[in-house]
Amino acid sequence: MSNNNFNYEDLLRCIPPQDIPQPIRESDGAGGTDLGPRDIIRAIENTNMLVPPVTDAGTVPNLTFSFSDTNMTLKPGGWSREITARELPVATTLAGVNMRLTPGGVRELHWHKEVEWSYMLAGRARITAVDENGKNFIADVGPGDIWYFPPGIPHSIQGLEEGCEFLLVFDNGNFSDLDTFTISDWFAHTPKEVLSANFGLPEEAFRDIPKTEKYIYQSTVPGPISEVEPLSPFGTRKFSHSLLGQKPITSPGGSVRVVDSRNFPVSQLISAALVEILPGAMRELHWHPNNDEFQYFLTGQGRMTDYAADGTARTFDVRSGNVGYMPFCYGHYIQNTGTTPLWYLEIFKSPIYQDVSLTQWMALTPPQIVKTNLNVGNEVISSLRKTKWEVVRFPGFEYKEK
Repeated sequence: MSNNNFNYEDLLRCIPPQDIPQPIRESDGAGGTDLGPRDIIRAIENTNMLVPPVTDAGTVPNLTFSFSDTNMTLKPGGWSREITARELPVATTLAGVNMRLTPGGVRELHWHKEVEWSYMLAGRARITAVDENGKNFIADVGPGDIWYFPPGIPHSIQGLEEGCEFLLVFDNGNFSDLDTFTISDWFAHTPKEVLSANFGLPEEAFRDIPKTEKYIYQSTVPGPISEVEPLSPFGTRKFSHSLLGQKPITSPGGSVRVVDSRNFPVSQLISAALVEILPGAMRELHWHPNNDEFQYFLTGQGRMTDYAADGTARTFDVRSGNVGYMPFCYGHYIQNTGTTPLWYLEIFKSPIYQDVSLTQWMALTPPQIVKTNLNVGNEVISSLRKTKWEVVRFPGFEYKEK
């Protein structure tokens, strides 16, 4: 039984009445008080859904979900939780798994039909893999590192001295990390006489094999790679990359680091960007012309509005630990509404990262078309940049709570 005692009523008593938000918009007086029953904590977390901007309109599916609202799978050696199309139905192309391994904890030897793309959040891990040609790979990874395992490539993950936590992304929205091919499960469902024939050993050698899948289990912290690495006669193959170690693309509002098949060649089906948005800045108005966007928010808080065409738009609040999902070609932005940098990942089921900047599009279109289309003058035209700024910040134009 858990000893994490939490009393909702005690927490509510700590909130001053004037700080309890009401669904009333100051700009036009629309709305009215909520007499309850209500979840006040959720209202505080989602102020832009409680009081949407006047520009929100129409019906848009839910585009955010928190890992804190998911079910934990607890095992000796760590835990996992996932956000798939079951939790977030709009997320049809990609699914996410958040996993923690203790020092020495192992995500057992396994493989799956889907691509596995991962970003290290904390601690250090050892990853291993062997490809179809017998080339092996062993590496120790830390915060900001990524790895990519193609479909069918067997691999494992183990926490090192301080343990580790990471995000896994798979190229199938209906994926479940509990539905993978694992070595313990295969052994448990293979007759011992077959194992004996396969390995050329007596059946007695397999008397203690697991009766069920291990999934995650506790082991000891491994020694240095140089002491434990089996040398393959066929060579090695690289499956990891230092995303945080890349030189960023910087602009006045923050930075972006892009990784795809051009600078991480093994990553043939997944591309991504690590985005930093400084306080008062925003990820510019843009869209992606090649696929849906799976987002994972690492630090900070913000808001985003998605424009879904045909007079439809909706605003969401986002914060660390949230997953966001932006369907193909939806126009959107993300604005830092906090006092610390907002970091998040943009992930796509595509070999090449692509985005289209609204500002750049307008700047490279004949001015007369832009003027007559939007009923704007030279002030707007002269402000347009032909060079893309992924993150923008202008003095005097910062987010202010309404």
